[in-house]
Amino acid sequence: MSKSIVFSVFIARILLYMPFITIAGCIPVLIEEWQISATQASSIVSAFNFAYAFSLLGFSWISDHIGAKRSVSISAWATALACVAFAFYAEDFASTLILYSLISLCQGGVYTPLIVLFRENTPARKLGTVIGWLIASTSIGFAASIGLTGLSIGLSGWRLAFLITGLPPVVGSVILLLAIKSIPNVVHLRVPGSGLWQELRKNDSAKRLLAGYTSHNWELHGMWAWAPALIAASFVLTGETTVVATELSAHFIMLLHLFGAVAAYTMGQLSDRFGRRTILIWVAAIAAGFSFSVGWFVAFTPYLIASLVIVYSFFALGDSPVLTTSIAERVEPAFLGAIFAVRSLSGFVAGAISPVVVGVVIDVLRAEQFSDTLIWGLAFSTLGFGGTSPTIVANTEEYDANYTTTGSFGKLSGGFLFGDASNISSSLYEGTNIVSGSPQIAVDVSGSFDEG
Repeated sequence: MSKSIVFSVFIARILLYMPFITIAGCIPVLIEEWQISATQASSIVSAFNFAYAFSLLGFSWISDHIGAKRSVSISAWATALACVAFAFYAEDFASTLILYSLISLCQGGVYTPLIVLFRENTPARKLGTVIGWLIASTSIGFAASIGLTGLSIGLSGWRLAFLITGLPPVVGSVILLLAIKSIPNVVHLRVPGSGLWQELRKNDSAKRLLAGYTSHNWELHGMWAWAPALIAASFVLTGETTVVATELSAHFIMLLHLFGAVAAYTMGQLSDRFGRRTILIWVAAIAAGFSFSVGWFVAFTPYLIASLVIVYSFFALGDSPVLTTSIAERVEPAFLGAIFAVRSLSGFVAGAISPVVVGVVIDVLRAEQFSDTLIWGLAFSTLGFGGTSPTIVANTEEYDANYTTTGSFGKLSGGFLFGDASNISSSLYEGTNIVSGSPQIAVDVSGSFDEG
């Protein structure tokens, strides 16, 4: 896959993901203006994540049957239309809940099928780096989302925030479709009688990595949802109004997601160089440590809490490209979409539940009139219990030159990673659509990431 295509997809996804953090950036203002509880406010984020989970599930399944490229195309157009509807018609709690969820319901095809598309056209030795770029684009989109949200709230309130973050995905969809236009659509044939659950039963590595990804999302999405409110709460404790505190928080959250983009690219690249296991152990352990500690600093200077949250996000996101790449390397191509569907469902359901858990803890402790330090410390500690699992997974997973999955792709990826390309076989091309079966595995890694 050429650098120009990777870069175009990178830009497109930045624009497509601009609405993702809009609600999180507006939570303090929406609670005050709509007179809703923290639990209700977080339910918008949770509904978004639930819808996104099922979107990823659906588009992953579709990509196995019609090809990843077609899934991406359908999702891109649907996302553009949903974002326009959100920009102009989200006016209160109910309409925002529905329309914001509709965006995520349409958007699953520009994530998982794109990972499949990149894996089909990227050599294994560069896969971690390329997926790192893919995930980094998400973080930059989040940064743009929260930055524009904060600016909009300061200028004209949450309505402008909804409008200004809801329209860029239209441009992003056009760029994405043009970028992948020359890439062939691939449909992988399954061995007769094989199925998803049979693949999962025999692939212990995939099961462990799925568990790690699920717990990773519990921590990451809970942190993303409540980090803006945590920083805003710290500013309120210094005497700032809710509106001013929310605006100031948004600037720091923008930096948070920019650092997340650096983390995604860096950790993906480092995992290509030093191994998935080593990187996963360190970043997951450090992120869990921040989950258990960061909330307890809310009463300190806001600039300290903001700095801690930014560093926290670097490590909380850092294991995402490592876990994703590891799964892609350890699953047969014919089942990759389905496995990613399971991964997405479990991961984003966890990511939908954790913000609500944090919100419930905040509401319960506030009702009992506990201190802000205790409230935020315990609320964020709930995320740490999920964040410890990727480290455990990493310590039980084998990452060595002798590793192979149960089928051809494991052997082939191992060849690319460790210098043995003897497992490469031929591919069958039929116009712009490619049909690939077990004997034609090489198509999945036959593309080249241009050096010049």
